[in-house]
Amino acid sequence: MSTKFLFSKGTLERKDNSINFKNENGNNYIPVENIDEIYCLDEISFNTKLIDFLSKNGITLHLFNHYEGYSGTFYPRDKYISGKLTIKQVKACETKREKIAKAIVRGIAINIHEVLYHYYRHDCSELKPYLDLIKNEIPQELENINTINEIMLIEAKIWNGFYEQFKYFLRNDFVMNKRVKRPPDNPINALISFGNTILYTKTISQIYQTHLNQSISFLHSPGESRFSLCLDLCEAFKPIIVYKTIFDCVNNRKLSVEKHFDKKLNYCLLNETGKKIFISALEERFSQTIENKQLKRKVSLLTSIKYDAYKLIKEILEDKDFVPFSLKEKQ
Repeated sequence: MSTKFLFSKGTLERKDNSINFKNENGNNYIPVENIDEIYCLDEISFNTKLIDFLSKNGITLHLFNHYEGYSGTFYPRDKYISGKLTIKQVKACETKREKIAKAIVRGIAINIHEVLYHYYRHDCSELKPYLDLIKNEIPQELENINTINEIMLIEAKIWNGFYEQFKYFLRNDFVMNKRVKRPPDNPINALISFGNTILYTKTISQIYQTHLNQSISFLHSPGESRFSLCLDLCEAFKPIIVYKTIFDCVNNRKLSVEKHFDKKLNYCLLNETGKKIFISALEERFSQTIENKQLKRKVSLLTSIKYDAYKLIKEILEDKDFVPFSLKEKQ
């Protein structure tokens, strides 16, 4: 299955048994075979006839505004819904929330360590204090705390320390002073925000293929009007999908500040060419396969997100410890 990205303004409509994207360049037909997601990355019009067609063909539609902001997701009627699992998931949120939240934060630290260790081995000794922190001190700190607020403070400590390491191995024009999200104020913040949003939406699609309830989460507070579980399950994948892709695009000069970003007022966004380059690199990363030790076969990083959802189900139903995907352990 594959993903279709639409980068320009236009109209999306059903045309017989196909989908037509009409923009200033004319008609662009999208066959529904082998398409499971469509990303609308600009202002695109459509009607209920299209939505009905997408639903019947099991195609998810992710919507963004012109400024790279995520607007929402339409996915077909939830055919995988399970009342039994939902009840168990709610009970797990009440009795196991701290345990699962700690596991997610450990997963973040483990995968950040794996990503940064590559640069440490290539003559970036400045990373050692932070690597020692997340390998030795963070696990001990997690053992000694018991509330969600304390766990989230540890998570923030991990990410803030991670951002501080960028200056040691990224090109100077991409180093950031601090993490700024809405709106991003420089190129590296723009890449992080956009990359994380693509990962969030991919995670929504993977969870949709399971029986989990998207609104019941563990590290992030379950909230109304959002899919908070995807925020949990994508955390451990951010370092190995989003950030590895960013580091590759920046250090191998696939992206440049002058050619691929629009800076207006106090914010910074990828232009259309930059989006295409970055999304192509992200899609390649999602498709990267790893020999999964537990399954004893090759699995893509995208599918590994779904397997993490299945691991969470086993924690909920069978009390089998949830351990997020580890790039080092390959499972």
